[in-house]
Amino acid sequence: MSETRTPPADWWPRMSDAGANAEARRIINDIYRPTPPTAPIPTSYRDTTEPPNVGDAPPVWQDDRRTVPAWAAGTAVASIGIGAGTTGIGCGVWLVLKGFASMSVTGIVCMGVLLSGIAFAALSIGAAFARARRSVCKAVYTGPVTKNTHVTTHTRGTFARSHTHLHD
Repeated sequence: MSETRTPPADWWPRMSDAGANAEARRIINDIYRPTPPTAPIPTSYRDTTEPPNVGDAPPVWQDDRRTVPAWAAGTAVASIGIGAGTTGIGCGVWLVLKGFASMSVTGIVCMGVLLSGIAFAALSIGAAFARARRSVCKAVYTGPVTKNTHVTTHTRGTFARSHTHLHD
């Protein structure tokens, strides 16, 4: 059987009911009395708690307001284009070299003759177009031509550079 023990009579001072009500009213009024703030009200908060060493930290939303400069975007696009082009050229070279590796000496000579013929044809066509353009005369003069020229030369600057102007 358990016995209930009561504290001694002088352990807590006895109050009358009216005194206890007055003390309770005073405590309640002190708690709910409006007081002006002693320090300015903070407008921001910085969490100084350290993240845990082991485990996952809770996610924190962070606004992304970065602006990518035009030169960086252009560099990225150019890098992607160069990489894709290099990959395509590399695959083409690999296929050609793999084809050369499986050919015989006669096949390689025939391929060389073919490539030489294509190069010769391209050079011949280019030379023909260059000569055809050179022979076209755009101005025809039928009378006497008199050319009066006046040349002025200016030399200026620390590193002397001559600027020659031809006045017709």
